[in-house]
Amino acid sequence: MCLIVFSYKQDSHYPLIFAANRDEHYERPSRAAQFWDQSPNILAGRDLKAGGTWMGINKQGEFSAITNYRDPDIEKDNPPSRGQLVLNFLQTDQNVRTYLSKLQSYADQYMGFNLLAGSLDQLGYYSNQQGNILFLDSGLYGLSNHLLETSWPKVHRAKNKLHRIIQDDSITPELLFDLLADDREAPDKELPDTGIPKEVEKKVSPIFIKSDGYGTRCSTVLLVDHNREVTFAERRFKPGTMDVEEENRYEFTIEK
Repeated sequence: MCLIVFSYKQDSHYPLIFAANRDEHYERPSRAAQFWDQSPNILAGRDLKAGGTWMGINKQGEFSAITNYRDPDIEKDNPPSRGQLVLNFLQTDQNVRTYLSKLQSYADQYMGFNLLAGSLDQLGYYSNQQGNILFLDSGLYGLSNHLLETSWPKVHRAKNKLHRIIQDDSITPELLFDLLADDREAPDKELPDTGIPKEVEKKVSPIFIKSDGYGTRCSTVLLVDHNREVTFAERRFKPGTMDVEEENRYEFTIEK
């Protein structure tokens, strides 16, 4: 994922409202979200190159998502895939505190990342560019390719849109998909400086990215209501466009 905006334990009907765009090179193969044959407990998309995932949830209500941390100065020799960190959490029997504590000991093997992991009971955040484990209070949060709550234009815009949806009490997957479909570029004066050329920075500044060879590959919406009913919806797009190539939706009740 390269943009995540979510509400945690704020709304009385939906303790989790989660909307995210995955941005990636168009040539990198991936599979749509589904329950995995080899791990039928897990609902997630799959990176067919490295075998991990960018976001998923299991039947016990544990969910996780990852974004890359953008810094061209970070270099690693043959680093492991960051998508494995999401998959490992969804497969483990460890609670989130134990999982993230153990991750700290080997996190520097990976390229820069931000990891969200947890459940309705406890949600943790960890970045190997910061080093501290944070457990999140109720609130509305945004995350892109810097640290949690870094107020890049796309993050600020997405949070404002989600806030309005919640205030209007009009939470639906369709409205969250509309939020994720904003392809407006940020004004030059608002662009962050992440070490990449300004013209590239501008191309990747929208919530929904369309550029040559790289852009938004899929949008994912996750809702968990107060009865622990889960709605998971995904839209996959034709490269470089907003044309929906595939859409799928799953609903289930979290197992006790």
